[in-house]
Amino acid sequence: MTQSQSRSKSPASWHPGAPEREGLWIFTRLRDFIDNIANTSPARLALSAFGIVILVFTGLLSLPVSSATGESTPLYQSLFTAVSAVCVTGLTVVSTAVHWSFFGQLVILIGIFVGGLGTLTLASLLALMVSKKLGVRGKLIAQEAMNAGRLGEVGTLLRIVIVTSVVIEAALALALIPRFLMLGESFGQSVWHGVFYSISSFNNAGFTPHSDGIVPYETDLWILVPLMLGVFLGSLGFPVVMVLQQNGFNWKKWNLHTKLTIQVSLVLLVSGTVLWGLMEWNNLLTIGGMTVGDKVTHSLFASVMTRSGGFNLVDQNAMDSTTMLLTDALMFAGGGSASTAGGIKVTTIAVMFLAIAAEARGDSDVKVYGRTIPEGTMRVAISVIVAGATLVAVSAMLLLHISGASLDRVLFETISAFATVGLSTNLSAELPPSGVYVLAALMFAGRVGTVTLAAALALRQRSQLYHYPEERPIIG
Repeated sequence: MTQSQSRSKSPASWHPGAPEREGLWIFTRLRDFIDNIANTSPARLALSAFGIVILVFTGLLSLPVSSATGESTPLYQSLFTAVSAVCVTGLTVVSTAVHWSFFGQLVILIGIFVGGLGTLTLASLLALMVSKKLGVRGKLIAQEAMNAGRLGEVGTLLRIVIVTSVVIEAALALALIPRFLMLGESFGQSVWHGVFYSISSFNNAGFTPHSDGIVPYETDLWILVPLMLGVFLGSLGFPVVMVLQQNGFNWKKWNLHTKLTIQVSLVLLVSGTVLWGLMEWNNLLTIGGMTVGDKVTHSLFASVMTRSGGFNLVDQNAMDSTTMLLTDALMFAGGGSASTAGGIKVTTIAVMFLAIAAEARGDSDVKVYGRTIPEGTMRVAISVIVAGATLVAVSAMLLLHISGASLDRVLFETISAFATVGLSTNLSAELPPSGVYVLAALMFAGRVGTVTLAAALALRQRSQLYHYPEERPIIG
């Protein structure tokens, strides 16, 4: 037997079923690996899913075909754009309309849609696609994230999340396309811009396919109203949208999460509109020279967008310092849990204010709308707030050292990145690569960190067979 004959009889080289069996073996190993993570560490699966998606989109945006010039984009720029898209932020280091080709913009748009589904949704879908099941702990994480009533509802809710996203985005696109046609754009451009803005607004991303953003449409309610509706609906969260689908506006049938989310969101929306308008009313660099109607429109638009939308009608550097501080606070607050918005979430704020009110009254329980909020929920809220504030503080110190910019600009950009808002003083485009990487890491942490922390802590309740003696330290 010759050496070539011996090689030809190797099972891996000549047996017709060997490549198929090898592929099946790899798939089986991958399925077992993901299934094991989903059952032992769903939080790690969520982080892994988002990390893998970001790496894929970074690679796509680095290709020459993705840039308008046909040249490869530097790694730090493609990575930052991929993170900003998948984390539905909207911060940019290069112009979306000028730097990227149609293919590059399409990659960004797909990244926004995928990222808007959320870390836990992506992780659950990854587990379902590969291992065909979530596992008990995986279902518990998804149940906690989407407020499912029973574990058996999780798969159904995942499908509803995707369908709801597509339906709302399609409705927004159908509302915007005719307006772009009336403004003189071609049919192809109108469809592309309508679809882009619909996906970008519902997912609270803030990316725009126009080089000058939406500033040319600053008085066009036909465009501004759909954008505001898309951002506001996206900021409520999928659990709230599903409750509204099932029960409409029947307050009595809403669960506590829906009541708190909508109530606090409306309070922040109204107060943000009034305060932003009052602070900028006479500022000639922003809205000072406009009519009363346009001032009200700009104030409402700014209040909606600071909660995570990211679209802007005025130069953020031209705002008064008090307005920038107000914007910082609204950005840090963010939107609803399990939504496309960022921040520490409005229910976190609600729980903390209710706890403060209960302490002021001397109540031992935190009660609202006939329900008692568990102590574990309050601990999670405190953890989310402290973790968010720590991330912002550390990142701001690093950027102050790297950029040498003023504190107000650095703090504004840092909170915008953490809360995945996308409003910018243009500091992102001015930073060196080291500063860009800091903001990219902050966007990733802001999108997946606090949400994953909250979900993980919510499931790490364990019973104890003993308690140490109580001793109360002096507080305040």
